[in-house]
Amino acid sequence: MRIVTSAAAMQRLALRWRREGKRVGFVPTMGYLHDGHLSLMSRTRRLVGKPGIVVASIYVNPTQFAPTEDLSAYPRDLERDKALCRKAGVDVLFFPSDAEMYPGRETGGYSTYVIEEKLSQSMEGGSRPTHFRGVTTVVAKLFNLVLPEVAVFGAKDWQQAAILRRMVRDLNFPLKLMVAPTLREKDGLAMSSRNKYLTVEQRPQATILWRALQLARQVVVSSHTPIYTDLLGKEIAALIATQPAARLDYVEFFDGETLQPATAVTRGAHMALAVFIGKKRLIDNAVLK
Repeated sequence: MRIVTSAAAMQRLALRWRREGKRVGFVPTMGYLHDGHLSLMSRTRRLVGKPGIVVASIYVNPTQFAPTEDLSAYPRDLERDKALCRKAGVDVLFFPSDAEMYPGRETGGYSTYVIEEKLSQSMEGGSRPTHFRGVTTVVAKLFNLVLPEVAVFGAKDWQQAAILRRMVRDLNFPLKLMVAPTLREKDGLAMSSRNKYLTVEQRPQATILWRALQLARQVVVSSHTPIYTDLLGKEIAALIATQPAARLDYVEFFDGETLQPATAVTRGAHMALAVFIGKKRLIDNAVLK
């Protein structure tokens, strides 16, 4: 596995692969890898085959964190991540610095950002107003450096994937963006690097996100008529409140493709929620069917 730290070197490699006609698949991550990430890498290998190239990136992107958020505390373990990438069959690991990705940013010399104006306003965008500007900017930059034919993201960040799919369409990126299913622990908790933050007491309480999704599914499937979102939202909020460490940030019901909010929920609608477990914030989502 080759490790690349220079943005210019990464792009030179990508251009060479393009001249050679090699298929390139890409999995962007912020590191502290888990089995969910590795499943994306395995899926990417299957998509590009051999002698296709699988590129993974590890970059904790500062522009998607607000000043009050956990950028400095975000878990990092590069040596472990390298070993996992090798085991997953990654060909190239791109590990740039902030100076490579945002040259001059600390002194005001970086000023270009990518902004999606519609899908990014609700849910995560409502709770974290500057978040998606950072996500779309860094992913656009990574796409331009890696030049993938296909990029694979996880469904746990459903809104993010929808926004990036819209960016790819609107800005004519020549690639296919694919969304792979969420991997979960045995108790239903969605795999996430942030799960490391949970204390022994908080960890079982965190399954309340999955239990809330399951409750919504049961209500919708058992009903013969649409369920009003405010009533279902109150049921979800009451369930979350049963856990001492849990505090609901939001629960939303919407169309999975357009992210348009629903006033009534039927089978096939999508639900997303964000919950604080102590001071740590977790997200999850699922189709209600």
